[in-house]
Parts: sequence; structure tokens; C-alpha cells
Amino acid sequence: MYATQALTHLVPLAKEVDDNKVTPGVLGFIVFAALAAGVWLLMKSMNRHMGKVDFEEAPDPAAAPGDGAPAGAGAGSARRK
Repeated sequence: MYATQALTHLVPLAKEVDDNKVTPGVLGFIVFAALAAGVWLLMKSMNRHMGKVDFEEAPDPAAAPGDGAPAGAGAGSARRK
């Protein structure tokens, strides 16, 4: 009974909307806000997980110690004086 009463009250409101104007409405805003909140939460989680990563590059095994470069120097590293 309540659903039919609600529909009878909403039908006159629907007639006030201009038929030539298309808008996303409240549902479009809710969907967009939910997607934005989901992306924000995913980015926050990704930053937390990336903060836990401890990456240390291993030395290049192809670089021989006798080729003129110091033993600890890898490709692209600068020598310090």
C-alpha cells in the first residue's frame, strides 16, 4: 500500500521535468561518487602496499670485475670522487 501511495505522489513530480533536457540525475551522481570513492580507496591501499616494498637491485652478473669498472659499480652508476 505504501509503494502505491509513494508512486502516486511521485508521478506529478515527474511531469514537471522538461522532456527536452537530459540530465544524469541523482542516480548518476551516486554512481559517480561511488566510483570516485572506490578509486580513492584503491589508491590509498596501493600507496600503503608500495610503502612496504623493499627493493634492492642485485649487481649485474654479466659485468666482470676486471673490465675497468669498480666491482660494485653497475651500469649507469656514477663514480664518486
